[in-house]
Amino acid sequence: MLVAQRHEQLVRELQESEGLKVTELAARLNVSRATIRRDLLDLEAEGRVTRVRGGAVPAIPHPTGRPSGPRPVAAPSVAPRLAAGSASAHTLGLLVPSAHYYYPRIVSGVQAVAAERDVRVVIGLSDYAYPNDTQQLQELAASGATGLLVASATGHTLPQEQLEQLQAVGLPFVLMERQPYDRHAPCEFVATDHRQGAFRAVGHFRDLGHDRVGLFTNNSPTAPLLREGYEAAVRHLGLAAGAPVLDSGRPRLGPEEAGRLYDRFVKECLADGTRAALVHSDHDAIELMRRMRAHGLRTPDDLALIAYDDEIASLADVPLTAVAPPKHEIGAQSARLLLDRLDAADPSAVPVRQLLIQPRLIVRSSCGAAARD
Repeated sequence: MLVAQRHEQLVRELQESEGLKVTELAARLNVSRATIRRDLLDLEAEGRVTRVRGGAVPAIPHPTGRPSGPRPVAAPSVAPRLAAGSASAHTLGLLVPSAHYYYPRIVSGVQAVAAERDVRVVIGLSDYAYPNDTQQLQELAASGATGLLVASATGHTLPQEQLEQLQAVGLPFVLMERQPYDRHAPCEFVATDHRQGAFRAVGHFRDLGHDRVGLFTNNSPTAPLLREGYEAAVRHLGLAAGAPVLDSGRPRLGPEEAGRLYDRFVKECLADGTRAALVHSDHDAIELMRRMRAHGLRTPDDLALIAYDDEIASLADVPLTAVAPPKHEIGAQSARLLLDRLDAADPSAVPVRQLLIQPRLIVRSSCGAAARD
């Protein structure tokens, strides 16, 4: 079967079943799970499917029938509607900046709790490049949402102005992977402790005998938090200061310039004796490894790597040890916090809760230790 034919069959299977696991798809198409995972990555990049934990679902259609563009807006319910006679009357409005990378697992966490509690979920999408959070929040409220779960397109810190706009909607809300700029604001949130994730990765390298660890980031909203955790680890764990630290600014670069920066980072690491590096993201770690191979270098022999994100880290030629943010749990805990408040006899009496969850370190081959995942 040609790749294009297999892709078409994959999409048909997902549309007919409304979602399948990788193992089920592999059995239906009589190919390996690795092949299915690669196909799903390609189809997600084309906007035809949405990957979730362990499998995939059909891409979320636009409810109005308008053509999709770079600025997606409100989408239909992504969880079962209320069962007849259900005691709950809640609809959770869910705002995320992407339906493709990182956030599908958060959405699946929200869906799981919504199914447990017999509530409906309505989703809005706000593109990072074309943020339209205010419009999306208004549309979610108009659709009947009784509470909001919000991952804004602004990055990890929510500006005061946008917090006030969110409060003006008048619905209870929980921020997901976001915290208010004012750390003292009485605002509920559930977020990954990315600083701790970076600290743990550097600590793992220290435990493997490395006294110098580099850092490569890609100008993402997560990069400053990783830098803080990395620098704290270097100080507190007594590692040598001055190892290469490079942010590529990848979103603004073409592949040729990005390739030169990968080469530059590897060269600087080898020149000063650094033999280990934390790399954000999985894509950058895989590209970094590819550039190393082109120069006759190997992972982990010449440069051990830990990736940050664990979206596709296990698919690398040398499976990447990775820091895995608890994406599913972020969605699930956010939904629980919001529903607890909505179900309370007196919602104002429920204490404000702010939850940081530590990511996991999944050990594979790229760091030079025995795999433990």
